[in-house]
This record gives sequence, structure tokens and C-alpha cells, in this order.
Amino acid sequence: MKFPFGLFVVCLVAGLWPAAKAAAQTPRSLANEMVGQWELATAGRDRACVVTLRNNPVPLGMKVEFEKGCEEVLPFTGAIASWTVKGLDLVRFQDERGEPVIDVTEVEGGILEGVRTGEGVYILQNLVAARALSKSSDQMIGDWVMVRSNGNPICGLTLTNNEADGPENFQVFLKPKCDPTVGRFAPSMWRIERGEMLLISASGEVWRFGADDHAQWRRIPDSADPFIMVRQ
Repeated sequence: MKFPFGLFVVCLVAGLWPAAKAAAQTPRSLANEMVGQWELATAGRDRACVVTLRNNPVPLGMKVEFEKGCEEVLPFTGAIASWTVKGLDLVRFQDERGEPVIDVTEVEGGILEGVRTGEGVYILQNLVAARALSKSSDQMIGDWVMVRSNGNPICGLTLTNNEADGPENFQVFLKPKCDPTVGRFAPSMWRIERGEMLLISASGEVWRFGADDHAQWRRIPDSADPFIMVRQ
């Protein structure tokens, strides 16, 4: 018995439609997910500003708004006129001609990453999540140990709430028998800034640590054998 060609076409279309529909909806779904407020920052979050993505159509894309002062903090934002979704997973910030200023793609839930040549990596993160990383200084007071990635301790530290050189900086004390690398650095104060823990030496040298998913703080930028701060 011959299989009717018309029925074959119907079955073929029916079989392909769910996949085609999913593929067609993916960019639009991503665009919907992106609407809202985000933090655009350098990888170390030493420079950051708030970006609002809207679904209002503008020439070549959708409306984007930056908080006051963004252009001073991240100069390239001054060239961004709109945003759009390209392909399945790329969010493009573009100029008035539609040329990319920076492209970002998701690296984990709610966090997107992009690179600007000659400048480095930039992170786009949901604003609520980014601000949740900001820890209260009171929660950080106490004894800590700095370890290598293998868990071997290299130095003990005590973070205090004693003010040092201003109301946002506090004294830190090293315990005896620290690794020479930490001993030479010799941090004398610490503070929380944009969700990071900063250890600062008397000479002004700064080590930055970012919170990870294990309630630890890893030195930024990350490396194959990082220094990790763990509460004792």
C-alpha cells in the first residue's frame, strides 16, 4: 500500500514543528528574560554601573538606559544606542549604526560575559543577584585562614571592626607563621566594596577576593592555584 504523499508531508511537518517552534522561540524568550535591571562590570567588579534593558523598539534594536555616571565609569557605554538578541544565545549592545559595542553570552544562570579587545572581560549580572553578593562587614568579622586550592593553610588572619584610615576600612591582623608571599604583602586593613573583600597593605597594594558558591572567598583574578579565604 502506498503511503499518501499528503499524509507524509503532514507527519513530517508535525514531527519537525516542535523543534522548529522551540528554535524560533529561543531568541524571543531570551529577549524577554533580559528585560530588567542589570549590573555591567569589569571582571573584578572594581568598576560597575546599572543598565536597564527595555523591550521598547528603537532603531535597529530595543531601548537601553544607563544610570547617571556610567559613561565615566565604563566609557564604551557612551557609544551604546540599543540592545538586541543575535542567534540563540548572544546579547548584543550596539551603536546607532547597529555595529557591536560588546557582545555577551550566558556563562551561568543570570550571568553573561563578554570581551572588549584590549580592555578585558566584562560581566553582565542580574542586579538583584549582584547586590546580594554585597556582604555586611559585620558578617565578616572574626578569624579566617587563607588556603591554597588543595586546602593547605598558608596564613591565619583576624578581620576586626576597628576603623582604619576612614569609616569603611577596618584593621586586619596576620597570625604567626604566614607564607612569605602573604607576609610580604602584609595587609593592614580590609573592607567590602561592590561585593568583594579587599585586603589592603600599608603601601596601598590591594588583593581582591570574590565570594564563590561554597561560602569562601577566592582571590581575583582566578587562577589554577588561587588563594582562598575560609572562615575558621
